[in-house]
Amino acid sequence: MSWQTYVDEHLMCDIDGTGHHLSAAAIVGHDGSIWAQSSNFPKCQPKEITDIMKDFDEPGHLAPTGLHLGGAKFMVIQGEPGAVIRGKKGSGGVTIKKTAQALVFGIYEEPVTPGQCNMVVERLGDYLAEQGL
Repeated sequence: MSWQTYVDEHLMCDIDGTGHHLSAAAIVGHDGSIWAQSSNFPKCQPKEITDIMKDFDEPGHLAPTGLHLGGAKFMVIQGEPGAVIRGKKGSGGVTIKKTAQALVFGIYEEPVTPGQCNMVVERLGDYLAEQGL
């Protein structure tokens, strides 16, 4: 299966038959290379990915400055140290799941809830991790 298929069919999918879906999603290598992304995923700067990777290694690194994606600032909220980073911006937010080789991003806006975004992103992230990816 191509990486783009994972984004299109597993991240940008209809959530639980509600007709709602994430507003943007991507799978990005630890080095910042884009493996696949939705058409509207923000253009990330290398420093943004470096800072995210550093927060996985040193939980709390992003808390003082916020999480930046494509220049947009998200307030960091509780995640799972070393595994999941969650951010909030207005009525939406972001969930980032780290696997052995990649970062799985999901960005949402209302009516999608933080819990729905977490479920979609973490489910794919867990699957990829089980595959050694």
